[in-house]
Amino acid sequence: MTIIDRPNLAPKKRRRRKLTGLRHLLAATSYSIGGARRLFGEAAFRHELIGFCVAMVGFVISGATLFQYVAMGILFLMMIAFEALNTAIEEIVDRVSPEISDMGRNAKDLGSLACLCLVLANSGYAFYVIFISHFLPH
Repeated sequence: MTIIDRPNLAPKKRRRRKLTGLRHLLAATSYSIGGARRLFGEAAFRHELIGFCVAMVGFVISGATLFQYVAMGILFLMMIAFEALNTAIEEIVDRVSPEISDMGRNAKDLGSLACLCLVLANSGYAFYVIFISHFLPH
């Protein structure tokens, strides 16, 4: 019996049936909720959330416009997304390369830089809306 004639003795892998429609939406929602729970475990995310709440209080006190609220909300959602991606990068690097390596350190540093850029964008915009925009002519 040659290799070609021999039957495949490897166990067959069962493929999970792909979810569609409402079941797919519910599964995706549960995965997102799990990600949000994981992200809430990160101190950086909790600090960003507190900063957003403080900014919203400042927006109320300063009489921000609807557009300014929407823009701040979009910036904050972007910051959450970047923080989630940064956390995912850190988890993968820690799993794949538990020893300290230049490549792993660089990946983590670049993810951290991306988050810092959005923290600065959020802070700068909030500062502009709360303290500067009222002094500019309409």
